[in-house]
Amino acid sequence: MPDAWRIDNEKWATSSFSGFGAAAVGGRWSPAGLHVVYASQHLSTASLEKFVHLPRPIPAAMKLIKFAITFNGVAMERPPISSLPANWRAEPVVVASQQFGEDWYRRGATAVLAIPSAIIPEEENYLFNPAHPDFKKIGIAAPEPFTFDPRLAGLIRP
Repeated sequence: MPDAWRIDNEKWATSSFSGFGAAAVGGRWSPAGLHVVYASQHLSTASLEKFVHLPRPIPAAMKLIKFAITFNGVAMERPPISSLPANWRAEPVVVASQQFGEDWYRRGATAVLAIPSAIIPEEENYLFNPAHPDFKKIGIAAPEPFTFDPRLAGLIRP
């Protein structure tokens, strides 16, 4: 299985894989209250996913952490796009996509759900269930510093 990437604020580095953030506010594939962890197939997708959720302008001094995740033979569910809710890319997020992720979580068949990125549907994002027994088999590399390039659309505060 492939690696996955997650970018998080430095202050959340110790709890980045607890699912606390998604449980607090919910996400595209999970309602509030559900402890899941979001990551991406590529570092570039992970950076875009993080970028679209940050306040504007983004402080230039902001430090982020990247985590390289290895699956170590952990089973992954990859539903066909045709099985996703018709409006899964909608903004604001629709309940149907959150219900889809919650159904996967409650079934408990796999620790990982591969779903398309709403930003780049040809690439995948991953939902991790930290309560699943196989989650412990997922290797998480040490965090490394990460910063956004200041040329990004002039949205970064000097």
